[in-house]
Amino acid sequence: MTELRKDSLSFIETIGQSVANVSPTLTPALSIAVVAGTAGTGSWFVFLLATIAMLVVGVNVGKLAQKIPSAGSFFLYVSRSLGPSYGMLTGWAMLAAYLTTAMALTVATSIFIKTMLTGLGVTWVPPTLALYAIVSALIWLLSSRDMRISSRIGLSLEAISMAIILFVCISVLTTYGFHLDPKQVSMEGLDLKAIPQAIVFAIFAFVGFESAATLGKETRDPTTTIPKAINWTAISAGLFFIFTSYVIMMGFDDDATKLAASGAPLADILSGKSPLLTAFVYFGAAISSFACALASLNAFGRMLFSLGRYQFVHKSMGMVHADHKTPHVALAFGAIVNFVVCAALSGAGAETDTFGWFGTIASFGFIVVYLMCSICAPVYLKKLGVVTAKDYVFGVLGVVLMVASVIGSLYPVPASPMNLLPYIFLAYMVVGAIYFFILKARAPQTLLGIEKDMEVSGA
Repeated sequence: MTELRKDSLSFIETIGQSVANVSPTLTPALSIAVVAGTAGTGSWFVFLLATIAMLVVGVNVGKLAQKIPSAGSFFLYVSRSLGPSYGMLTGWAMLAAYLTTAMALTVATSIFIKTMLTGLGVTWVPPTLALYAIVSALIWLLSSRDMRISSRIGLSLEAISMAIILFVCISVLTTYGFHLDPKQVSMEGLDLKAIPQAIVFAIFAFVGFESAATLGKETRDPTTTIPKAINWTAISAGLFFIFTSYVIMMGFDDDATKLAASGAPLADILSGKSPLLTAFVYFGAAISSFACALASLNAFGRMLFSLGRYQFVHKSMGMVHADHKTPHVALAFGAIVNFVVCAALSGAGAETDTFGWFGTIASFGFIVVYLMCSICAPVYLKKLGVVTAKDYVFGVLGVVLMVASVIGSLYPVPASPMNLLPYIFLAYMVVGAIYFFILKARAPQTLLGIEKDMEVSGA
């Protein structure tokens, strides 16, 4: 049976997967306005707290990655710790998380391309469905060829995009002066009760930072490289978010209300200045979105590949291309679903609305997986006889932070249709549970074989 290309990815290529999946550029381009609407001048501080929370989760994921390097990552982490039943449901949640992230970023890429062309004075823009088709086809083509190529492309595109954003931030500092902003340093007007809700949105900016764990089969020295890539992604993205949120708030004269009402913070800062620079900003946002969609499909394909190998889904999903050593069937399936769902909802509302719908569902999937990994890290280490008090502390912290995120996502109850999304995700998870019970009833020997295999080998 053809396998994934082993020991082929370096640290740079591995961290490229996680950085591209986070898509740091999207936060100053969109998410900062949401955080500012709640935290105001304390937005930078909220991102600092969110960075710490993600580092806690990253430590837990890293410990599991050290012991179980595999393409299935979270599916196998939970399966070996709590059993195949919980592992299957975790893998099911992660499939939704990665694929809906790809959908959200496909929509975002379309938005930014159109805005960029409009900013350049181009009167004609490509049809929405054509853009969705092009993005879906390109991310499939790049991801199915060679993971090394797609990872390098993703990291390169994100580096270009972040450089453009940093250029804008430096121009803001040049205008306002390189000095501390007293209102932001003192977090003037910040209501401490608003911090938990704001942190929820800030945490959502990091989702995907752990996706390097899906490259366990293809990374050189995965037990060292993957935890390092996950933690450095959290740190670098966090520093970028803290800095850009601080500078953007300054660019809005510390007017959090005005920033919260902005649909394009960076464009508003550049309003009245060079149209060409504004177009470059949207170009950066577009390539960042595309790189994230590519990384999300890569992670989805490898998760589905592992489930296919264990026949939780059709065994064809576990096939590997003979020449490129990539899970080409799983990737093709993901790209097709990505286009079909984006196209189906293209007329349901504005693109900014569908972006939010896909992103919210993705967030629920990530929170479930982060929660399960925080539970499993100390449990699995205890099974190995190497658990320490520190492992328990980080596990408990991760659980508390993710449960708080769930509560913060549900209360206060959001307006329609956002209030329906938690139940849509719950229904998706119920379908997965029903499917598992049917599989267990029809082929119990398969599950017993899987459980035995998990005790002695990787996937």
